[in-house]
Amino acid sequence: MKLSVIIPVYRVEATLDRCVESVLRQAVTDMEVILVNDGSPDLCPQKCDQWAARDNRIQVIHKENGGLSDARNAGIDIAQGDWLTFVDSDDWLADNTLAPLLDMMVDADLLEYSIHQRLTLPDSTYTDMNDYWLHGQAYLHTYACNKIYRRSLFDNVRFPRGKVFEDAWTLPLLLRQCHKVMTTSRGFYHYQWNPEGITAKADGHQLAMLLEAHLTNGMPVNDTYYLHLLNIQIDVCERLNVPVTLPFRRVHYGHLYGIQKLKAAANNILRINALCKIVHFIHLFKKPSRW
Repeated sequence: MKLSVIIPVYRVEATLDRCVESVLRQAVTDMEVILVNDGSPDLCPQKCDQWAARDNRIQVIHKENGGLSDARNAGIDIAQGDWLTFVDSDDWLADNTLAPLLDMMVDADLLEYSIHQRLTLPDSTYTDMNDYWLHGQAYLHTYACNKIYRRSLFDNVRFPRGKVFEDAWTLPLLLRQCHKVMTTSRGFYHYQWNPEGITAKADGHQLAMLLEAHLTNGMPVNDTYYLHLLNIQIDVCERLNVPVTLPFRRVHYGHLYGIQKLKAAANNILRINALCKIVHFIHLFKKPSRW
C-alpha cells in the first residue's frame, strides 16, 4: 500500500467531516485512512463508523482516551502504507496536495510542505540533518501534521505519552534515521487555530516540557536556535520561578535588530540566571509580557 493517513479524533463533531472529505478527495490511488477515536464523548465515534461504512478505504480504531500521542501511536501500529502522514481532525488538506508530494519523494525519507497562511517553505533538499534543523529552522516547525514520512522511520519510534509538544520530542528521533529530507512550497495543509489549544494557552509547566524536549534532543545549537530556546526559558522562569536549565551561550548579535538584539545583549551581559530573575520580578508587578 502506498500511503496511510492517520487522523486522531476527539471532540471534533463540527470539523471531522470537513477533514475526512479533504483527505478522500486526494488523488492518491492506493491509500488507507485510519480514524482513531480516542474515547471521544460526543458523536464522533458514530461519525467515524458512518465514514467507514461509506468508504472502504477507511478503518476505525475505538480506544480509551489516551491523548494525541497515544492516538497517533495506535494508528501507526496498524498502518500498512509505505508512506505515512498525519492530519489533525480539526484541520484539512487543500485539493491535489498529497499525490504530487508523493511523486516528489522517490528516495527521500521525509517531506515537509507548507501550512496555509502560517508557514511558507522553500523548495529545498537536505542530506545533512543538522543543516535542515538549524538553517532550515526545523526546530520552529516540528509539527507532525505537515509532513509525509517513510513508514520505516517509525519502526522503533513512537510519540511520547504524557508529554505535550510531542512533535518536538519526536522529530529529532526521526531525523537520526533520515538520509534525505525535502521541503516544498507545493500543496497546503490548512491549520485551524484553536484559541484554547496548547499552542495558544501553554502554562509554565507545559513550556518547561517543551524546553526539556529541545535540551535533550541531541541536535546542534547555533545563535538563532539558542535565542529561540532563551525565549522559552524566560517564559518558564517568568511563570514558575524555577532554576534555569538552559546552558549559557554568548551570542553574536551585530546582525540582529530590535528586541532580538536587546535580548541577546542582555543575555551576554547579565547571563541567563540574572536575566530570568529580573523578568520574574517584573512579572510579579505587572501582567506577563512575552519577549
